[in-house]
Amino acid sequence: MIRAVASTAVKPVAGFARGFSYPLRAAKFLRQKPGLLKFLAIPFFINLLVFSMTVYFGLDLFNGILDAYAPSTEVWYGVLLYYLAWTIALLLTTVVVFFSFTVIGNLIASPFNELLSEKAESLISGIQDDDPFSLQRFWKESRYALFVEIKKMAVFVFCMTLLFGINFIPGIGSLIYAVLAPVFTLFFLVIEYMAFVLMRKQMNFAEQRRYIFKHPILMLGYACGVFCMLAIPFIQFFCIPLAVVGATLLWCDFPRIEHQK
Repeated sequence: MIRAVASTAVKPVAGFARGFSYPLRAAKFLRQKPGLLKFLAIPFFINLLVFSMTVYFGLDLFNGILDAYAPSTEVWYGVLLYYLAWTIALLLTTVVVFFSFTVIGNLIASPFNELLSEKAESLISGIQDDDPFSLQRFWKESRYALFVEIKKMAVFVFCMTLLFGINFIPGIGSLIYAVLAPVFTLFFLVIEYMAFVLMRKQMNFAEQRRYIFKHPILMLGYACGVFCMLAIPFIQFFCIPLAVVGATLLWCDFPRIEHQK
């Protein structure tokens, strides 16, 4: 009986760990397939530029908040208010930089990410694409990818704005926001990067949602892995292509995962 309970408890942990590992597996896969690196060059420099700009403007925001709200006094409550203002400024700046980088970087790089996912799947499966690469096809698919990305980002920003408004509910507002905002962010990360594979499989949003919730612990682990990469300095530059390739690896592994259930 104890052994059966332990086995049941281990499965969610194993599923979470497996999902968490996919961005790391993507790094190993890219080392083994150097031919894919050329598809990372443009997204990498896009991410570098966007991140540099968001940090620059984020520091301006940080200094502005401190100048406006940090008291210049040496009394004990003044020092306390100063560090409180410093903490709030740091958290707000981090949130602005994180979401600006994620939204803008994903939007600009989305056509290249779709191409990266397509080429990675060809190498994983060994099946070559019947429709060879051409600038005309890339431009046509890029317009569609940008359109879909703009819709997703608009929904994301709208939902995050609504969630932020919950903070102003007296009493429990901050607690509710502290729970819902990370949960929604993780769900968005899964939707964002798995979509580069799932849209190529002609899945609409409802089908994508069913696919994701079929293995929620696995997908949660994958989202946490991506989120951790986004939170590590300098790793952010590589996060988006690693997340895209990691999602593609997960898709290709899914039949084997289903068989092991």
